[in-house]
Amino acid sequence: MAPNDSAETNGGTRGTAAGRRKAARYIVPVAVAGVAAATIGLVPALASSGDPDLPKISAQELIEKIAASDTEQLSGTVKISTDLGIPSLGGLAGSFAPGGAGGDGGKGGSSADPQERMTELASGTHTLRIAADGPDKQRLSILDNTSEYSLIHNGDQVWAYDSKSDQAYHATEKQAGEDAGRDAGKKSGHPVPEGVPTTPKALAEEVLKAAGPTTSVTVDGTAQVAGRDAYKLVVKPKQSGSTIGSVTVAVDAKSGVPLKFTLLPAAGGKAVVDAGFTEVDFAKPDASLFTFTPPKGTEVTEADDAKAQHKADKGLGDLIPGADAAQLGAGEPGAKNTKVIGEGWSAIAEITTPGATGLPSKASGDVPAEAQQFLDALGDKVTGKFGSGTVFKTRLVNALMTDDGKVYVGAVTKDALVKAANSAS
Repeated sequence: MAPNDSAETNGGTRGTAAGRRKAARYIVPVAVAGVAAATIGLVPALASSGDPDLPKISAQELIEKIAASDTEQLSGTVKISTDLGIPSLGGLAGSFAPGGAGGDGGKGGSSADPQERMTELASGTHTLRIAADGPDKQRLSILDNTSEYSLIHNGDQVWAYDSKSDQAYHATEKQAGEDAGRDAGKKSGHPVPEGVPTTPKALAEEVLKAAGPTTSVTVDGTAQVAGRDAYKLVVKPKQSGSTIGSVTVAVDAKSGVPLKFTLLPAAGGKAVVDAGFTEVDFAKPDASLFTFTPPKGTEVTEADDAKAQHKADKGLGDLIPGADAAQLGAGEPGAKNTKVIGEGWSAIAEITTPGATGLPSKASGDVPAEAQQFLDALGDKVTGKFGSGTVFKTRLVNALMTDDGKVYVGAVTKDALVKAANSAS
C-alpha cells in the first residue's frame, strides 16, 4: 500500500491556486443531516482483492480530483442497505393515505410514483442498476426477486414503471422538476425526488461541499472497489455532539468518480450509510436503456394527476405538525420559520411549526395505529428549561419536538438537542 499524505481543514484552503479554492468547497457535512432525513443508506458486501499500490496523493489533491471529474457515461450495479435504527418503512407511508397503502391498486396513488417508491431505500437491502449518458439520459432500476421498478429520464420525458403491479408514471421534465427535484436528479445522475441520492457520487457530493474548521480530511490508504483501484478519502468531525463518526469515500484512481460511500456512526457498530458499486463500466450505455413504451394494458398515471392525489392524501405532515417544515433542514438557514444553531457537524435547525402546536394526543384518534406505533418506537420524553417534548431518534438524525410546537433537528445527540432547546428558551 502506498503511503498517503493527510490534511486537516483549518477554516480555509491551502495554497492560492484557483483549483484548490474550488475544491475546498467540497468538504462540510451539514447536508449529511438532510441526506439521512431523506432516508437512504447502504451496506454492500463488496469484493476486495487487496490494497493496490498507487502513487502518493494528498487529501487536497484527491478532493480536486473528485471536483474535476467530468464522467457522464457509466452503467453498473449498486448494492444498498440501510440501518438508521428505525422500524421498517415497508407499507407505512402508504398507510397514512386514505384507502390504504400506495400499491393497492391505486387507492393510495400509483405504485410507480417516484415520490412513493424511493422511500423503499430507507430500510432493508436493495440492488440497483444505474445507467447514465450525459445530463439528459439516465435510468435507475430497483431489482426484486421477481419484479423490477425502473425510473427512466430521456430528454424531456420521465417514465417510471413497476412490473409487479403493471403500473406506470409519466411526466415531462418540467413536471418532474416541480414535483421531484429536477436539478437534484440531474446532479445525482437520475431524476429522483429531491434529497434522495442513490449513488456513491451523489452521496459524496452531499458531504464534500465546503471546507471549514470543524472538519478533518485525510487519505487513508487504498482499496479495490468493483475491480477498480481507488483511494480512500476519510472525512471526520472535530466537534463533539455529532452522531457521525466518519465518512469514507473510495475514489476511482483513474477517473475521480466516487465508487463507494460509507458513513459510520459515532456510537460505533455497523455502517449507517454505505453505498458501493459491485460492477461499473464507464463505456457509453446502450441507447435502448433510455427508451420506454408502456406494455399493453398498463395503468398509466400522469404527473398532474399524481400531484393532485398527493395533495389529497393525509401525509406525515398531518400527523406530526411541522414535519413538512422540517424537510427544509439545516441546509437552508434562510427558510421561513427556520434558523440554525451552531455550525458544521453539530449544526441544529430550529423550526417553528405553523400554529405552534405539538404532537397530537394518543387519545385524539387522529393518528393511525400503525403510525402511532412507529412514533412511539422512535420517541423519548424529555424535559428542560424549554419545557417538555419528545425526541425522535435514529442512529444518525435526531429531532426534538417541544410541546409548544418547536422542532430541533440535526445529526446530533439527544443531549445536544436538549441543550440547544434550553439555550433558545
